[in-house]
Amino acid sequence: MGRLEKGQALITRRPFRSPHHTISDAGLIGGGHIPRPGEVSLAHHGVLFLDELPEFKKHVLEVLRQPLEDLKVTISRASTTLTYPSSFMLVAAMNPCPCGYLGDPERHCRCTPEQVQRYRGRISGPLLDRMEVIQLSGYLASEKLEIARNHLLPRQLERAGLKPRGQLRIDQAALRRIVEDYAREAGVRRLEKYLGTIARKAVVQILEGAKTPIRVRARDVEEYLGKPVFAKE
Repeated sequence: MGRLEKGQALITRRPFRSPHHTISDAGLIGGGHIPRPGEVSLAHHGVLFLDELPEFKKHVLEVLRQPLEDLKVTISRASTTLTYPSSFMLVAAMNPCPCGYLGDPERHCRCTPEQVQRYRGRISGPLLDRMEVIQLSGYLASEKLEIARNHLLPRQLERAGLKPRGQLRIDQAALRRIVEDYAREAGVRRLEKYLGTIARKAVVQILEGAKTPIRVRARDVEEYLGKPVFAKE
């Protein structure tokens, strides 16, 4: 499964799908008047990443249970019945509590036990039972840096139509500054948004005649993203 990009004849990389938490159950599983595959099928033999897991509607999350077991989705309509494959790796991320600071050694959590329990209760036990590894802490800065370098940045370069390492290069120090000063307390989706902003602005520079490769150093990040959100004191 998967979607071909414009000018692409074959899918050469495993799919990585990261739908927004406002997605409907039909968008996630598949359906519609004319049945179409959902995100679970578009992620077949790849990764389905759900960021901010408790923000998804509960009934949307519950429809994941059967595809995780059967590795397929069957959609029935009056005129036809279609079966789509859905053998994917489910990766999900969430904060430990609504404010995000529960267990943080430096910041104080403002949530009451009831709020924490209600927040975590949005994820049902049967769905958690289908997850083999559960990490209850947030990303370390080093983990975010690795994710940004190896996964998020290449995808944003591809979306912007830029050749990897050929037209835009973001230094390691620049990536570290983005993680620490702009996305220190944000999820992976926000980090990816920052990288996408840099990629799109680089495209504009190239169209205006800038020489390639465009190199982004740590001191250049503020020019692309504005003032740091979580600047060091």
